[in-house]
Amino acid sequence: MGNDADAVVREQIAYYRARAAEYDRVYAEREDLRVLLPLIDTLPVAGDVLELACGTGQWTGLLAARARSVTAVDAAPEALAIARERVGATTVRFECADVFAWRPTRRYDTVFFAFWLSHVPPERLPAFWNTVADALAPAGKVVFVDNSREEAASEDVLAGQPVPSVRRRLDDGSEYRIVKVFHDPDRLVRDLSAWGWSARVRPVGTRFIAGTAAR
Repeated sequence: MGNDADAVVREQIAYYRARAAEYDRVYAEREDLRVLLPLIDTLPVAGDVLELACGTGQWTGLLAARARSVTAVDAAPEALAIARERVGATTVRFECADVFAWRPTRRYDTVFFAFWLSHVPPERLPAFWNTVADALAPAGKVVFVDNSREEAASEDVLAGQPVPSVRRRLDDGSEYRIVKVFHDPDRLVRDLSAWGWSARVRPVGTRFIAGTAAR
């Protein structure tokens, strides 16, 4: 299955690079996403923050308002260029890197990711959470936001794939497969417990989940 996951992840990166100029439209078109952004004020974000898969920076500025510093990592330079223009805070540092290959060189009080966990192939989840653990300071918190299972109804879910995937289309008509895992909150909490985490995952509205985790 490793080769299948590698292929879909490469296609996923290509998709988000190509989609960078179109990405922010979804926040303009979906009121539920705009309403979701203030959720950050209710989550335990503090100190030095690592944001994984920051994309075009929709959440980065909100994190910067709560944090001492933000290190924002993403694999798409096109998305990072937009994020840099959006977020003018001098306390934010952007880094272009494949999150699956990236390794932390320091520890952070908060590790945050929005709409990223669902893009991690199931076979890569333990390794991903090990990377998160390596990045987290003692007593630090992981905070994340993602889609719930109800969001699957609005996706073109591909049946019979070795890696859970959906088909996405861009304005130019090009099509891409991307990883998309619609996590069940209770199952995710159990999995994280097996990997050494204490987690809480709750529904937010009808199409989102929010979670916190600590070692």
